[in-house]
Amino acid sequence: MLDPIVTGIRDHVFDAEKIHGDDTPVPVLAPGTGKTKTGRLWVYARDDRPFCGAAPPAAAFFYSPDRKGERPHEHLRGFTGFLQADAYTGYEALYGPGRTKPGPIVEVGCWAHCRRKYFDVWEATKSAVAKEALDRIAAVYAIEAEARDRPADERIAIRTKAKPLIDGFFDWGDAVLAKLSAKSALAEAFRYTLKRREALSRFLADGRLEVDNNRAENTLRGIALGRKNWTFAGSNAGGERAAAIYTIIETAKLNAIDPEAYLRNVLEAIAVGHPISRIEGLLPWYCRP
Repeated sequence: MLDPIVTGIRDHVFDAEKIHGDDTPVPVLAPGTGKTKTGRLWVYARDDRPFCGAAPPAAAFFYSPDRKGERPHEHLRGFTGFLQADAYTGYEALYGPGRTKPGPIVEVGCWAHCRRKYFDVWEATKSAVAKEALDRIAAVYAIEAEARDRPADERIAIRTKAKPLIDGFFDWGDAVLAKLSAKSALAEAFRYTLKRREALSRFLADGRLEVDNNRAENTLRGIALGRKNWTFAGSNAGGERAAAIYTIIETAKLNAIDPEAYLRNVLEAIAVGHPISRIEGLLPWYCRP
């Protein structure tokens, strides 16, 4: 009964010019073994509010029994625009110039993922270099705080103050990396960042883009909490149902709607014969209990 609503939310997400993507593992019961295998729940989130966009926020979830690169290709086959995500190799082919149908996907990097690597080194070793990396990134975030919830053109103007900090980070990083042991965790953190300079700098010139991928990560928090309660999905079909329900619940939450009240309202409307031709009237941002 809820599938048309799930489809409507997914269509809305992929109609955006910019989305955030991420995934998380989920235990799934393996038939006949009494054990679990590892499936994945993927999310693609649309949120234009940070640059004062008018479109409602939404999150589209998908389930897959594995993490093969073909999975995001299936999910994003109809999408063209900016994808802000981590450095998962499965996304890389999507950014190639040969992708002409329906159009290109442009990579946008995530400074939060970079920061996490330096933080792990600093926490383990109290490295002064790792601490300097954290401080330099913090200075960028301080400027970004000024740009939050401003129109796109104002965000670009504010971010001109961040550009020399970003350029300085990469120049400094190149010099530091040359002096580090190639096998060290700190060198790996710098390599991870330096090789993504273009994607990590892209937000400076486009006010629609974010400094990080926290929107997608935040939508996955409910799953992280849920795993402690429901323990595992009962089957691949159960994983697909979980993706559908998370699509509805997380989208309702993004629109400041109580998911339980929303579902009650929608199911009552369906029960009395709400026509499928008017399904848009039941989408979370139109249907307030």
